[in-house]
Amino acid sequence: MYVDRIPMYEELEVARSSKVLVYVTGDRPGLETKIASEVYDLFVNQLDNIGLTDKLTLYLYTRGGDTLAAWSIINLIKQFADEVEVIVPSKCHSAGTLMALGARSIVMTKQATLGPIDPSINNPLNPAIPGGGPDAKVPVSVEDIKGFIELAEEDCHLNQQGDLKDVVSILSSHIHPLVLGSVIRAKSQIQMLARKLIQDQVEESKVDGIVKFLCSESGSHDYTIHRREARDSLGMQIEKPDDELYALIKRIYDDIETELALTSRFDPNSFLGVNAQKDYELRRCLIESRAGGSHYFVSEGILRRQTVQPQPGVTQVLINDQRNFEGWKHETA
Repeated sequence: MYVDRIPMYEELEVARSSKVLVYVTGDRPGLETKIASEVYDLFVNQLDNIGLTDKLTLYLYTRGGDTLAAWSIINLIKQFADEVEVIVPSKCHSAGTLMALGARSIVMTKQATLGPIDPSINNPLNPAIPGGGPDAKVPVSVEDIKGFIELAEEDCHLNQQGDLKDVVSILSSHIHPLVLGSVIRAKSQIQMLARKLIQDQVEESKVDGIVKFLCSESGSHDYTIHRREARDSLGMQIEKPDDELYALIKRIYDDIETELALTSRFDPNSFLGVNAQKDYELRRCLIESRAGGSHYFVSEGILRRQTVQPQPGVTQVLINDQRNFEGWKHETA
């Protein structure tokens, strides 16, 4: 819990000669949270309490989220500190990697991973998921579009102007032209944002190679970039923690992982056990510091096991979820 992590944050601040700010978006299956614009004001509150500082350490765990929200948050943090570093205890993917590009340096544990920042478009005009609900749409990514065109050009040898015209026609018959346009604009935007952010981390000669790999050349949005590749192959400013620092980073992660249950699916039936009903509080995201307390996103409610008889001779056991609250709360030591 937060009160137990305060001494760890103080120890980390001493070790890094900085102020520590923690941002964790939960990836618990079925209860995932993402980087979103709604947290911007919470970051303002945290940073106001921390105050202006020479150095700030952002402890970051996330699977990604909104690109422009990530851009806004990391630039906000840089207004409060002369130097920003990011500590990656485990996953820091997609929009999280974009945030890490804005740091002067990135501390990565041996299990830490970054990821491609090629955007996916979620639009009402996206292709529908077969068998899904009316709002179930397939995300369309830059890599998907690029892969289809490369298949036509390289594997099918459709290189003539007329051939490519047919390829685009086939593509637009399955994906709305406005969605295709949004994908291209998103690709240009993410490249621009990445270039602006990483200029403070690496020399100019490395920028294009890093941006191209992260935006389009990794082959898949699920590709993971470990410490050695980020440092040696891409040339990013990566720091390997010593044993003492690693142990501290891991202790903080383990405590947060326990609180958010990051790796375990929430099973209502198992949660109820032998009880007919039970209150629940599920914490799903954290933004916290020693000075600013802990902002946490939580879902609260009551689970009830009910037996119903939809027709004579047939009984079913259902679990009713009465959610009473879902939103942000704040606690201090």
